[in-house]
Amino acid sequence: MEAKIYNQEGKETGEIKLPLEVFGLSWNTKTERLVRQMVDSMMTNKRTGTAHAKIRGEVSGTGRKPWKQKGTGQARHGSRRSPIWIGGGVAHGPRADKNYSRKINKKMKVKALFSILSKKLSDGEIILIDNFVFKEPKAKEAKNILTSLTKIKGFDSLKGRKNACFLILGEKDNNILKSFGNFSNLKIGQVKDLNILDLLQYRNLIIVNPKKSIEILSLKLK
Repeated sequence: MEAKIYNQEGKETGEIKLPLEVFGLSWNTKTERLVRQMVDSMMTNKRTGTAHAKIRGEVSGTGRKPWKQKGTGQARHGSRRSPIWIGGGVAHGPRADKNYSRKINKKMKVKALFSILSKKLSDGEIILIDNFVFKEPKAKEAKNILTSLTKIKGFDSLKGRKNACFLILGEKDNNILKSFGNFSNLKIGQVKDLNILDLLQYRNLIIVNPKKSIEILSLKLK
C-alpha cells in the first residue's frame, strides 16, 4: 500500500509503503463493535469517584441510645446515626473509593487503534508530512504551514474548524510543540502515546516523519 508524502508547503515529495496490518484493515460491523467496546472501557477508566456519602460510622453525633430499649411505648432505636434518622448516615450511597476501572485486552486495543487509522486513511483524512522545520518557536510560521496544507485536496477543513486536526510527531520537538501550542482547533501528541479517543475526537491526522512514526506503530504488534 502506497501513500503520498508532502512537505510543509503542501507539495508532494514522494511516496511511502504503508504496512497493511496497520493501515489496511477492513471496517465492518464487527470492527465497529470492537471500537465501541474499547471507547466505553477507556472512558470508564478515566472516571474517578467524586461523589461520597458518609455511612453511619462516619457521621458526627453521639453513640448514645435515643431512649431506653423498653417501656417508652416507642419503637426501639440503638443510635441517632442510623440511616433512618435525619442527620444520620446514608445507606447504599455513592462512595469515592468505588473502583470503576475495566481491564482492556492489549491485542483488542491495538486492533481497534489500527482499524481507526485504516478507516481514516481510506476516507482521505491522513496527511503524511516529511518534516516540520522551525529554527525557533513561531506561531506565525505554524499558521502559514496549516494554510499551505489546506491546498491539499480534501484538507480544506484544517483551517478554522473545531477539532480540525490531530498532529502526531514521531519524536518530541519543542519548537513544533510551542509553535502549534496555542491553536484551539489542533492537538499535538507523540505517536507512542497515540490512543483511540484522540483519533476519534479529531477529523484529520497529520503524521510528521512518517517513516519513524510507522516504525513505532508497528512495534505495537509485537
